[in-house]
Amino acid sequence: MDLSSETSVFKRKPFAAFDELRHLPVDLARDSIRNGRYRGHTAGIGLGLLQGNVVILPADYALDFFRFCQRNPKPCPLVGVSDTGDPKMRTLGKDIDIRTDVPLYNVYRDGELDAQTADITDLWRDDFVAFVLGCSFTFEEALMAEGIRLSHIEDNKTVSMYRTSLTAQPAGPFTGPIVVSMRPMRPSDAVRACAVTARYPHAHGEPIHIGSAADIGINDLLTPDWGDPAALEEGEIPVFWACGVTPQAAMKSARPPVCITHAPGRMLITDVPGWAASGGHLGQLV
Repeated sequence: MDLSSETSVFKRKPFAAFDELRHLPVDLARDSIRNGRYRGHTAGIGLGLLQGNVVILPADYALDFFRFCQRNPKPCPLVGVSDTGDPKMRTLGKDIDIRTDVPLYNVYRDGELDAQTADITDLWRDDFVAFVLGCSFTFEEALMAEGIRLSHIEDNKTVSMYRTSLTAQPAGPFTGPIVVSMRPMRPSDAVRACAVTARYPHAHGEPIHIGSAADIGINDLLTPDWGDPAALEEGEIPVFWACGVTPQAAMKSARPPVCITHAPGRMLITDVPGWAASGGHLGQLV
């Protein structure tokens, strides 16, 4: 994997720490991301705001991908679509540039991960369409307000993500397994988490599975496909939400000549309040 473009960006400026961005207003946090000072996970940053997974495709693939999202609303809750060739996400913020405002991007070519970079300005094309899918990081402030412990935020780690044996509904060339994120919780907290997250349908909503990982085709919780391992403490059970990394798993079947996504755990932080994701107000608040 060629990381030269990523490395060149970060040699020029000192890194910003997670704890620094976690306490900044979103405009300043996003400025640190835009200027290449931060490339880490975004869980716990911009609390209370809608975060989004990113998929950027040539226009020839855009309609099929739109159908893929429509048929799979749990893993792919669509919250924003750019105009063709326009890198500004105008319905999600006053000054959001999809080319620079994600901490780290994955670049796929013919369905295979080819590179990572912190800035895709030089890769942008006039036929690109950018899609933003709601992310479960959006509802984490509400979970913490209920006193529910989120170990990946406490430990400054990327949430664990896994391919499952569940299959997404196909659309055109797009098909593949549903990906899930996992948060360890006590059973009583899991019950409350279901009620809290059901209010966020544009951020994956309530969990799709609780309990035995083997029931959804996950053999070992300590070896996630993306993110960091999260060990279950005594009395905890795994709670699984549908995850917006699902489209990245679908790239192996679709094999577009180029596709750019967020690196898992590194999301676009929007200006849309997280509560708006539960009330159908997206696009009316920015």
